[in-house]
Amino acid sequence: MNSKAIVPRELARSDLEAAVDYYAREAGSEVALGFIDALQAAYDLIARHPEAGSLRYAYELGLPDLRSVSLKRYPYLIFYRDQPDHVDVWRVLHAKRDIPQWMQEPDNH
Repeated sequence: MNSKAIVPRELARSDLEAAVDYYAREAGSEVALGFIDALQAAYDLIARHPEAGSLRYAYELGLPDLRSVSLKRYPYLIFYRDQPDHVDVWRVLHAKRDIPQWMQEPDNH
């Protein structure tokens, strides 16, 4: 099976920068690099198997095709939608956040 391109939206890129900065500042570069490795592994999974993500938040948010996968060893979720030619990454959020609020009101955060 072919892999699809991963295309993060601007908000997803901002989420990732904030997470990497946080880990680098609070836990050191090794932990920050581990986060990046975990993110890449999750991206590889959804690029090859976009249907693998959970639909847990899809109906709560009114987006029936929104899926999420969690990073290994880090409390973050990648939210994405499978498109015909790519995977559209919407957000990368800490699992303890109020996910519906962060997904529906991104301008307030």
